Amino acid sequence: MSCEVCSTPTTSVTLRDGRSVLGTCPKCSHIERDPKAAPAHHRDVAYGGDPGLDRVRLALTTRTLGRAAPLAPGSRVFEIGFGAGAMLRGFLDRGHRVAGCDPDQLHVEVDPQVLARAELHACGIEEVPASTEPADLVYGVHVVEHVQDVHALSAAAHRLLRPGGRVLFLTPAADSSSLRSFSDAWWLLEDPTHVRFFSAESITRLLRDAGFVDVRVTRSLTDNLTMEGASLVRRLRPQDRPAGVLASRRVRWLAMALAPAAALLRLLRPRWRPTLVVTATRGAS
Repeated sequence: MSCEVCSTPTTSVTLRDGRSVLGTCPKCSHIERDPKAAPAHHRDVAYGGDPGLDRVRLALTTRTLGRAAPLAPGSRVFEIGFGAGAMLRGFLDRGHRVAGCDPDQLHVEVDPQVLARAELHACGIEEVPASTEPADLVYGVHVVEHVQDVHALSAAAHRLLRPGGRVLFLTPAADSSSLRSFSDAWWLLEDPTHVRFFSAESITRLLRDAGFVDVRVTRSLTDNLTMEGASLVRRLRPQDRPAGVLASRRVRWLAMALAPAAALLRLLRPRWRPTLVVTATRGAS
């Protein structure tokens, strides 16, 4: 198998459980994952969070986006995979014009204000009409690790931006040392729809190949702050959990209790952080 980003032949890396195998690119460190070949005790459903934790995560993600891609008043933003519309609602409340696409994979109810005021497309980004008004910001929060064709997604994001507009992605980091430490117990492997993990190098290459310039990659201090606690439980008690490890209230409390220590560890060891924050700009042409 060849790397979907740089076409280099991949190598098979067996995780600690002895039966989960990831395809890893020796050149750009990109990882591709077939859930059948790398089960890693994945849950049965795509969603494995908690509404209470999601509210905290939404606030932290909003702050991350605001710092990484500040917007002028009245900007147009486009979200890839808007879900229930919580992020778009925040942009609406701050006076921006909003749009987005989502094939409704999770079948969730969308915020009524977003339904009434946003331009929404019930499809993947590749199918959004070319006549759509160009955006100042196109973003996707934990989306690119799920899609079938990352090249089509990056090309569509480029097309939907105005010249000088920016794209922003949050995505699990293939080059995080937390993956090497937790191995098959890494919480980001619990989602069966995570079919790839980008490294800083592989996502930079993907976006440059799509025509983006000024690609910048940082690592989030605060995203997925329950990762350490959830991964620790998966390491100490490896077993199938159809609803996911965070379905347990005790595990949620443990993960929250460990969050301050996790943040300190991430502060001291940035490469431990499990999430990449990626921005890039569409050039003048």
